[in-house]
Amino acid sequence: MAKQPLADKLMCAICLGLYLDPVTLPCGHSFCGTCIRNWLSTRVKECPECREAFPDSAELRRNVALSAVLEVVRAGPYPAQGPTSAPHTDPGSGHGARCPLHGQPLELFCRTEGRCVCIECTVSECRLHERVPLDAERQEREAQLRTILEVTRQQATQAESQLQELQQQSSQIQRSACILASMVSGKFSCLLQALERRQVLALKNIEVAKTQALAQAQKEEQRLRGHLEVVACSDRKIQDLLEQLDDRTFLQESQLLVPPGPLGPLTPLQWDEDQQFDGLKEILSQLCGLLLDKGDPCGVPAKADDLGPMGKADPRCLPIPLGPAFPPLEVGVESGCSPTCAPLPITPLTLLCPLEARSTLASVPSPVCQLRRKLWQNYRNLTFDPESANRHLYLSQQDQQVKHCRKPRGPAEPGSFELWQVQCTQSFHSGRHYWEVHTSNHSVTLGVAYRELTRHKQGPHTDNIGRGPSSWGLCIQEDSAQAWHNGEAQHLPGVSGKILGMDLDLGSGCLTFYSLEPKVQCLCTFHAIFTRPLYPVFWLLEGRTLTLCHRPEAKLPPGLQEEASGLS
Repeated sequence: MAKQPLADKLMCAICLGLYLDPVTLPCGHSFCGTCIRNWLSTRVKECPECREAFPDSAELRRNVALSAVLEVVRAGPYPAQGPTSAPHTDPGSGHGARCPLHGQPLELFCRTEGRCVCIECTVSECRLHERVPLDAERQEREAQLRTILEVTRQQATQAESQLQELQQQSSQIQRSACILASMVSGKFSCLLQALERRQVLALKNIEVAKTQALAQAQKEEQRLRGHLEVVACSDRKIQDLLEQLDDRTFLQESQLLVPPGPLGPLTPLQWDEDQQFDGLKEILSQLCGLLLDKGDPCGVPAKADDLGPMGKADPRCLPIPLGPAFPPLEVGVESGCSPTCAPLPITPLTLLCPLEARSTLASVPSPVCQLRRKLWQNYRNLTFDPESANRHLYLSQQDQQVKHCRKPRGPAEPGSFELWQVQCTQSFHSGRHYWEVHTSNHSVTLGVAYRELTRHKQGPHTDNIGRGPSSWGLCIQEDSAQAWHNGEAQHLPGVSGKILGMDLDLGSGCLTFYSLEPKVQCLCTFHAIFTRPLYPVFWLLEGRTLTLCHRPEAKLPPGLQEEASGLS
């Protein structure tokens, strides 16, 4: 019969039994997994049959095909035994099945090997294994399955209960969010009205102080011009005397010459920025009290239980009335911040820069604010170049904001980036310049580059800022930041990328990146010899928005105004 030769082919050469978890060596011979591992650990690492060396780097891999054959053999009579074999019985049934090796009924279950065995198997192969009758094993397995079924049914009941609870919570959140949105809209409407009234008063006070200071400056200017005329007249007389050839005339007229009087010190102008903006902190604190007050002055219903923590008033903020009795308050800023934070032209479409709002609410002047105030002395208002924008980048707000959208605007322009990038219209070749950007999220890159920065995609990258020698960039990621130049990256800790600043000092060859919230901190500084004009350039991922922050008083240096306005 064919079953005995087949069993011989399925025997391990080490233990002379049927393969158990067979594995194959690189030479092609197969053995029991346990047998060959014991062999290789106690002897020379070579095949027990052909003596081919077993390298240390090789791995023992399970013989999937041989394992499948063994499962068929152990389960029942081999199908290819021919017409002389015993009638086929279902190998999965517990009754009538016979051992494929010995032909005896499968009456026992070997727990060690996890298979049904006959009496002869217990003597030849499973002598030291744990064996139980098939009926006993089935009863135990049925009890286990019933226990698992009971647990799964309990879990299903619990899941349905939790699902119902989750749906109720979702409905409650929707109702609460609707009430909260209505309340916040009402409070912000009142807040904007109050800010508009404060704006009018603050601008009026600033205009009066400016008129007085400029009048004083005009008076001082007239005094200086008059002194210049006297000095010029005296200079002409002295020059004429020096050209006089007659000694007697020279001596007589030189005695009559009266030199101009002393100029005197320049009178300081009566213009105090801190005094003009003194009291802004108090106003903003009161307005915050209006916004956070649990009572609603605008008549919008709100429930504290539904609103949660946002519905609780800050004890440090006092609600203020909005009627005619609203006391006149001076608008000012905290002395450690820039005076350009105010006046506050707040309209429904114009809001404070988040960092500036935080700066005005600071209770103690901070050196950080002084650093930013110093940087603002060289502030530049930038705009994006529409011709350079990638076709997935949409410009708005007078080319001060860019957004990356999935749908392209149309065909690419001849001079636009194939990469997800856009550069600014302005460029700088000398002096010191500073600008700030506001980002909606991480995954943005900002930097500077020479004009020859390629606009074509090269390789798998979607940006090339800092990938070569002609650009320098800072990439803000979700949990880290990277400073790039010439293809090399310097890894930095993760920072908030909402508001970022760039300080370009072409005279000293320094490019510094700042994170401006929650505090001003220097991220990295590049040192280089900049030989050509530099353009600010930006990259942003899909769905991101980047805004160039503008300051009303920021201007380009005289030498760069004409050049910047003529750039394409």
